[in-house]
Amino acid sequence: MSTTRMQPVTTPAEAPRPRSRRRRPWKGRLLLNVILSIGAFTMVIPFLWMIATSLKSPAELAQFPPTLLPQVWQWSNYSEALQAAPFHLYFRNSFLISAGHTIITLVLGSMAGYALARIPFRGREWVFMGFVAMLMIPTYTKIVPQFLLVKFMPLFGGNDIFGQGGTGWLNTWWALIIPGGLSATAIFLFRQFYLSLPRELEEAARLDGLNEFRIYAQIYTPLIKPALATVALLTFQESWNNFLWPLLVTTRDDLRVIQVGLAVFQQLDSTSWHYLMAGTTLATVPMVVLFLFCQKYFIQGFTHAGIK
Repeated sequence: MSTTRMQPVTTPAEAPRPRSRRRRPWKGRLLLNVILSIGAFTMVIPFLWMIATSLKSPAELAQFPPTLLPQVWQWSNYSEALQAAPFHLYFRNSFLISAGHTIITLVLGSMAGYALARIPFRGREWVFMGFVAMLMIPTYTKIVPQFLLVKFMPLFGGNDIFGQGGTGWLNTWWALIIPGGLSATAIFLFRQFYLSLPRELEEAARLDGLNEFRIYAQIYTPLIKPALATVALLTFQESWNNFLWPLLVTTRDDLRVIQVGLAVFQQLDSTSWHYLMAGTTLATVPMVVLFLFCQKYFIQGFTHAGIK
């Protein structure tokens, strides 16, 4: 009695894939990594050049062709740059202003974003469209109106109730902190994050007797840590690097910020590049440290905002 051997049936799912298809994702990842590495290296070059310049002597900076690395590492440039002006005061002022802007933005911006996302009221969409329209206004077009508001602030700096006769908020901490304390970008980001959260949490919290502020503070806001970190980092960075506004509203040396203080190394006839680069390197360190601590939430925030 003869037996017939059954041949195993190969289903399409078990069929071996062509070799070219297996290699294609690997090649694609390799190409992507190469492109990203080139882009990252291109962005790092200016920072490396800044650090190298800060460690060179004036004679070496005048050489042509320029040298890539310092022939003699002048670490004294940093201490001498700090002694050229009261940079400890400039650093303190910049930190206080940046921290003030960040705190105001996180508190008021998150409240406004929550209201626009979760509280129904008449004209809510029009208010939101107004914030979106504000995003389209260039920053420098608002400098003159803000300066006039600061100068003619009633009952400040010797001004009367009509804002005349004095200097208003000029040369005060009010001018440095209040105008930059909140931005439409922060409100927009917070609104988008609050909209992405489930409404069931709000309904359950109301059944438990929580009022609107407790729902905002205890239920929803702890769930948007990526948004908080993203807005905090962007606000601190923008405030720390601000140059034009502090230059316009202050003339007192005790109110100068770090970016304005670096201008002491730039003269009409010459520029002390080694001191300027040393001071710029020191001014960059706080932002680098802040990003290292917040990069996880920062990347999550932008990824989440891009998906939404």
